[in-house]
Amino acid sequence: MTKADKFSPKQRRQSRRALLQALYQWDLAKTGAADLQQFMVDEGSLDRADKKYFTQCLQGIMRGVHDLDRTYAPYLDRSFDDITPVERACLRGGSFELLEREDVPTLVVINEWVELAKLFGAQDSYRYINAVLDAVARTTRPPHE
Repeated sequence: MTKADKFSPKQRRQSRRALLQALYQWDLAKTGAADLQQFMVDEGSLDRADKKYFTQCLQGIMRGVHDLDRTYAPYLDRSFDDITPVERACLRGGSFELLEREDVPTLVVINEWVELAKLFGAQDSYRYINAVLDAVARTTRPPHE
């Protein structure tokens, strides 16, 4: 890993938190990526974040949202409409990282999105996020990372 490849776990954590907020807003208001990035900058959500990581993930999720939704849909035990916007954001963010960010270990991806679900989701939604992302990981990642 070169110096340019190094990253701060704290900055990545902040990027995911901002990503959750952006995806939540996008789900409710159907705004564009540029609007979301400007909102994050204006609100200061990206002050301590890895901005490049945030941008890559946000654009990737928005571009491939329908494919991401199909990736985790088989593991849902309720209809898509019954999933809260926070849960959808966690599932989309986690599924994107599992599919597209092979540089991030599976356990890190799942753990980070479960922690966000604990902070922002309904009381036990983190358990649901954990179960669904674990199932996605088993079908998209090698068993022994």
